[in-house]
Amino acid sequence: MLRQRILTALVLLALLIPALVVKAVWPFALLTLAAMAAAGWEWGRLNQAGVFAVPLGAALGLACALALWAGWGEAAPPAAWWLATGAWVLGGTWVLRGGVSAWPRLPRPVRLGIGFVALWTAWLALANAKADGLNFILSIFCLVWSADICAYAGGRALGRRKLAPGISPGKSWEGVWSGMLGALIVAAAWLVFDASGVADSMSFYRIVATRFSFAGLALVVIFLVAMSVVGDLFESLVKRSAGAKDSSGLLPGHGGILDRVDALLPVFPIALALAAR
Repeated sequence: MLRQRILTALVLLALLIPALVVKAVWPFALLTLAAMAAAGWEWGRLNQAGVFAVPLGAALGLACALALWAGWGEAAPPAAWWLATGAWVLGGTWVLRGGVSAWPRLPRPVRLGIGFVALWTAWLALANAKADGLNFILSIFCLVWSADICAYAGGRALGRRKLAPGISPGKSWEGVWSGMLGALIVAAAWLVFDASGVADSMSFYRIVATRFSFAGLALVVIFLVAMSVVGDLFESLVKRSAGAKDSSGLLPGHGGILDRVDALLPVFPIALALAAR
């Protein structure tokens, strides 16, 4: 299993790093488009779409391609980020409060539509973040990754109080606090890096600190970590409702695409809303 995880991670990095480093947006946009189309197929399977799971993924890929063709891959309407923010904050909270048993009671077209919109807006935000520069997009990626790593480590070492035992029994409040602390440390370190002047663009942290002050940046980072937890729990709820351990087996040793991007889905659109100039 460990060997599988390492090999899969190496392949993913070999695809992701060149797409991120190159200045043009389209290689990264196409790579993430393919990933989101696959995630759309996974979402359909988890929500009993049956034979329509493949068309759902194809439709999602087409919607992303049309947005890219229209120029939205680099300059989407800012309203899209605020609509996605409202949907995640209000809708995500509502779904999690309902719990695992309430999700299947929603009409299937509604469940499929929720996933379609969440994945499409996340892809749009990813592409736009890449257009804003390597430093900008990496600063958001690392916010989520550092929170996830620190939450795992903190939860393993200190976890006592369960966060959502009916959805994801392994998560604890201590893990959440650890993730927030880790992300705050990364934000502070990134501001120091920004001050060196070697980056190709302003980071998300610098933009937010300039707009809202350093105290505002701290609150924004804490909020985004909380929303990454919402994204993670949301996908866990859907999987538990479907009786699935992983969203698919597309990534050997890692599960599916959704298992790897769940925390990113709310964070990128919200980050774009807060950093919009």
